Amino acid sequence: MEMTRRPLKSRGNALAVMAAQWLARFRVRPNAISLMSMLFALGAGVCLLLGSGRVEYFLAAAAFIQLRLLCNLLDGMVAIEGGLKSKSGEIYNDLPDRLSDAVILVLAGYSTSWLAWGRELGWSAALMAIMTAYVRVLGGAVGLPQDFRGPMAKPHRMALLTVACLAAALEAGLGAQPRAIAVALLVIVVGSGVTVARRVSRIVHQLESSPS
Repeated sequence: MEMTRRPLKSRGNALAVMAAQWLARFRVRPNAISLMSMLFALGAGVCLLLGSGRVEYFLAAAAFIQLRLLCNLLDGMVAIEGGLKSKSGEIYNDLPDRLSDAVILVLAGYSTSWLAWGRELGWSAALMAIMTAYVRVLGGAVGLPQDFRGPMAKPHRMALLTVACLAAALEAGLGAQPRAIAVALLVIVVGSGVTVARRVSRIVHQLESSPS
């Protein structure tokens, strides 16, 4: 079975291609890269949780999020272009992403002291992120092409949270109470709800309009 892949322009990036070729040459398994992404996600979450308004922790969290995304890019490239695809690749390609999303978003919520309900916001963001993926996979399960549309697909969520980490670092550097993380989580909750609605609507439309 062919691996389901998110359409990404970054796969054509020369540096990404070189990195994937290098990893494939040394027989680094795509599944190992997928698992590594979880470690970077945990690093991002811990940095947010322990940050306490410190600039370096917010900057480290932003870096870890981007490293997580880099792993998400390279695992598929090594698997497909590098010819190292495995039968269990789909599991390693998707399940670590769900756990990584949950870890980052939940710990981001626990790090938020600006809102009294920051923890609930983090859990809500994690739940909605998982729901976007569930609906995408549900579409595939009923025989339709998986729908990766946003506005809060995984790359959009992580890009927003990266920007929020950088903004929080700036806020902390100016001596202000960081609010950017809480705002980003709120946007993720609302945007993910829109994403779920769009994906469900498309699935239903395609099923209802298909020949009996």
